[in-house]
Amino acid sequence: MKIKDVLLNGIKILKDNDIEDSNMKAKIILADLLGKNKEYLISHDEEEIEDGLNRIFQEKIERLKNYEPLQYIINKQEFMGFEFYVDENVLIPQPDTENLVEEVILLSDKSRKNLKEELRILDLCTGSGAIAISISKLIKKCLVYASDISKEALNIAEENSTRNAANVLFFESDLFEKISSLYKFDIIVSNPPYIEKNMIETLSEEVKKEPILALDGGEDGLDFYRRIAKDAKKYLNVNGYLAFEIGYNQKLAVKQILKENGYKNIYSRKDLGGNDRIVVGQI
Repeated sequence: MKIKDVLLNGIKILKDNDIEDSNMKAKIILADLLGKNKEYLISHDEEEIEDGLNRIFQEKIERLKNYEPLQYIINKQEFMGFEFYVDENVLIPQPDTENLVEEVILLSDKSRKNLKEELRILDLCTGSGAIAISISKLIKKCLVYASDISKEALNIAEENSTRNAANVLFFESDLFEKISSLYKFDIIVSNPPYIEKNMIETLSEEVKKEPILALDGGEDGLDFYRRIAKDAKKYLNVNGYLAFEIGYNQKLAVKQILKENGYKNIYSRKDLGGNDRIVVGQI
């Protein structure tokens, strides 16, 4: 079959199953399968596709039809200008989380007493490693550490670190559990699970394909903020920062958690959509 026919068939299947952005998603899958860009599909639409490749394309369309996220199907997601491998073992890095990395970059400038100083930064609940790896690549003279409770996620994070030539030290740990209190950090950053347990079933079918471990924040969505805020004080240097990503309606609650745990200079930031996205406190 020709490229144009294969593509039209895939788009029809997706549209018939009410998959959003069916045209774009079908093109991304086929272009990725061919190792080409989407423009190639237009300029070479009369080109014949091997039967084997067509079968693989149809299999991927079926996965998309069953609400599997596109990023898991092509095993990639861009974040902060870097490409990350993702699959069902990790949360898909989202553009809104780039705000958190950008804030950490600003905090790193505030944290340095001089330009020669090497900062230590810890990323908790690292998942794919997107935050830690981006920080490692974008902040000069820093040692970056990252932890996650999931061995499968850490395997992916380590692979992403290698692919992006980053320098991150990974720990398999339930938050601080296996991180020695001898380690001290200038900044601790986290995008923890923050979805309320009873809200998980209301999420989109695609989001529900992501690991529950990375979504479930407990009954009120705040379990991890409480645990991290309480324990981070033992691991932060004097005047060190704790920076969180938060849900759109969690600003006041997370600020209160930081206040109750003795943090100072607490503030929040909005994302480009105008939603509260980041809360920062200083010890």
